[in-house]
Amino acid sequence: MPVQRRNTKQRTLVLDAVRNRCDHPTAEEIYLDVRSRDDKISRATVYRNLRLLEQTHAITCVKAPGGDRFDLRLDAHCHVVCTECGAVIDATVPYDAEADASVAQATGYAIASHSTIFEGLCPACQAEAHAK
Repeated sequence: MPVQRRNTKQRTLVLDAVRNRCDHPTAEEIYLDVRSRDDKISRATVYRNLRLLEQTHAITCVKAPGGDRFDLRLDAHCHVVCTECGAVIDATVPYDAEADASVAQATGYAIASHSTIFEGLCPACQAEAHAK
C-alpha cells in the first residue's frame, strides 16, 4: 500500500509556484518564487517537494539540456528547447504514442514511456543573431 503523504504548507507553496508559471521553470526559479512568499523555506525543502510532487504525478519533470524543468501538464507532449537562451516551450506537434511499441519491438526493451525534446534557436535568439 502506498504511503499517504499529507499536503504541507510548503508543498502547497511549491505547487502554486509551478501553477503560476507557464515557462517550465527550473527548481531554482521555483525556489526563488516560493522564497518571496516564505523567507524561511529552505532550498532543500523546495527541491524535496518538487520530487515528491513529481513522484505523485502532480507535476512532471522535463529532462532538458541544461537541467531539469518542471511542468504542470501531465499529458504526453513534446518540448522545444532554445540552445542559446535555454527557454523551454511545449511543442505543438502531435505526440507519437506508437514510438514506444516500435522501439520496444526493435530493441527488446520493455518501454514504459518516452520524451521528445527538439532543440533549436527560439525566435528572439534568431532575431538577435540576425541583428548582429
